[in-house]
Amino acid sequence: MEDLITAEAKDKECCDVTIIHDDVVAEAAKIQLGHDMVQRMANFYQALSDPTRLRIVHTLIHAEMCVCDLAAVLEMTQSSISHQLRYLKNLALIKRRKVGRQVYYSIDDEHVLTLFETGLAHASHQA
Repeated sequence: MEDLITAEAKDKECCDVTIIHDDVVAEAAKIQLGHDMVQRMANFYQALSDPTRLRIVHTLIHAEMCVCDLAAVLEMTQSSISHQLRYLKNLALIKRRKVGRQVYYSIDDEHVLTLFETGLAHASHQA
């Protein structure tokens, strides 16, 4: 069988032949996510694809903080931080808590922590 696979085919990420495995295709078709769920997940991962937002989430995993503190830690303007916080909050990755005139931010739930840690472990494994 290996003799039938050309060097060119080995370099491609596709099959040399077209054979549809009906049973496998039927099972995979049953478990496909709906469009809305796929879009929500894509938005979530898009949010975490930005280095600044990743730094914010990483910081908020360790401590609840206000915009001023985040700006100081990340050496950015409060305006830039506020913009990113709004983006993250709209996707329910972080939450806010108002105390008097100050607003404190933290991660929304354990799912965010788990996904961040999984991504960090994967990135560390690749290094």
